[in-house]
Amino acid sequence: MTDPLRPSDHADSTADEVTQPRLGVVGWLRWGWRQLTSMRTALVLLLLLAIAAVPGSLVPQRTADPNGVTQYFTDNPDLAPVLDKLSLFDVYSSPWFSAIYLLLFISLIGCVLPRTKHHWKALRSQPPRTPARLSRLDDHRTRTLEVEGDADAAAAAAVDSAATQLRKSGYRVARYDSRGSFSVSAERGYLRETGNLLFHGALVGVLIAVGVGGGFTYTGQRVLVEGQAFSNSLLDYSSFNPGRFVGGDTLTPYSMTLDKFDVTYVPPGQPGSGQAGNFVAHVTTQAPGGDAQDGEVRVNHPLDVQGDRVYLLGNGYAPTVTIHNAQGEEVFHDSVAFLPQDANMTSLGVIKVADGLPQQLGLLGFFYPTMDVLDSGALTSTYGALEYPTLTLRVYEGDLGIDDGTPRSVYTLDPSGMTQIAGGDSGNPAIQLMPGQTEDLPNGLGTITFENEAPAGAVGYEQSVKRFASLSIHRDLAGPWVLGFALLALFGLLAALFVPRRRMWVKATPRDGVVEIEYAGLARGEDPTLAAAVDQLADKHGATLPTQSHPDPGKVD
Repeated sequence: MTDPLRPSDHADSTADEVTQPRLGVVGWLRWGWRQLTSMRTALVLLLLLAIAAVPGSLVPQRTADPNGVTQYFTDNPDLAPVLDKLSLFDVYSSPWFSAIYLLLFISLIGCVLPRTKHHWKALRSQPPRTPARLSRLDDHRTRTLEVEGDADAAAAAAVDSAATQLRKSGYRVARYDSRGSFSVSAERGYLRETGNLLFHGALVGVLIAVGVGGGFTYTGQRVLVEGQAFSNSLLDYSSFNPGRFVGGDTLTPYSMTLDKFDVTYVPPGQPGSGQAGNFVAHVTTQAPGGDAQDGEVRVNHPLDVQGDRVYLLGNGYAPTVTIHNAQGEEVFHDSVAFLPQDANMTSLGVIKVADGLPQQLGLLGFFYPTMDVLDSGALTSTYGALEYPTLTLRVYEGDLGIDDGTPRSVYTLDPSGMTQIAGGDSGNPAIQLMPGQTEDLPNGLGTITFENEAPAGAVGYEQSVKRFASLSIHRDLAGPWVLGFALLALFGLLAALFVPRRRMWVKATPRDGVVEIEYAGLARGEDPTLAAAVDQLADKHGATLPTQSHPDPGKVD
């Protein structure tokens, strides 16, 4: 207590340990809230969200690829159930992904709101008072102005001139005159913090747009054969993946017809022979009460229809086949999409006849637009266009497995419960047809015809076989909002990175016949250009002063 250098309330350490008060429930809640709403936690959660999204691109998702999930269970019977329990087939709706998403959302809001309130107060407050000793700042310049007459008036005029110059440079200024000196305090760079807040607020906007807008998003697929129409209803989709707020009554009504599908191939003998060039699906769309409109769907150029975007996914040939039974009655007539298997459009398709014959019939077919025979005797296609179209079919008789209500793919045939009666080891050759030809089915079951769809005047086999287009119809209400918030985040980040936050002071002190003018700057953060800014301020301001003013080299820091 007798040491004059120690304050009166100083206490020496004793053997007694300092007992920290218990936080209690409220204290721990406050501590947890501070930790959750810290910027460090928000960055960690953002990184965790990015990492948590990785399995969604490695494992097929039920919402996007249900068939892929089924195939994954078939290929990995031991691993798939474990992954399913971890919700890895539904990553983006899993509890752990949703928990990270919600915590990040809360953390960002908890970060942004208090900082926004503090920033708003700072914007409305005056720049800080001029320090008493500007010479202590690292970036400091002085100038001496010789005056004749009233030195105080000259000092005030010099500060007024500096305030005008700073205001034109985008600074907020405030005068702080005192007895014996005149000064102006200036500050700018609040756009840096505004950009920072805009960036984090935009991230919150992205989360809201993805979370809410994703519920109104849907994606559907449909295969259309030339001349076939489609209506935007749940029953007309081949597959449909809706958002949680999408129902049958929320789909915008319209119809779409595939009029024609055009594709060009590089002619033989030229570089890249046989390669497909331009793909164009010519469609006609019509909304209720509106006029029909023509449109085109190209690769990477979707068509906008009533707010939906129609994308071209694939294309191929759809041979038209007619089957009559032994009594001559038509039991099947349809254009069947055959899926391409190579660049020359060798295509695989399945025809299923469920009624009208003594037993159900399944035909596994290959279509060759330009058929040729290999040295091994196997057939192949050597060109994608219709130069020598040929359809070959293996025929199976028995149970198609569709009577028990089990869904079956229209592109696959399970012959396990059927007997092969044509092709393979059946003893009967596979059926081979060209457009316009008819052949008998084995065992007197009837006939099958490969219809020629070529219009009058067509050259050769041109347009003799219809084509199909695989279309994806997508509506994304969140897309424009996500883009808008992403651009705001980008602008905010640029402002936060490149706008300097700094303070400037100009102080004029009148003395015997002279006025000493001081210039000083202080950076709020890292600002390598501050010294140059102080020099520029001193030079420009000095140019407005009387000619007898000059910098004081001995007082330039």
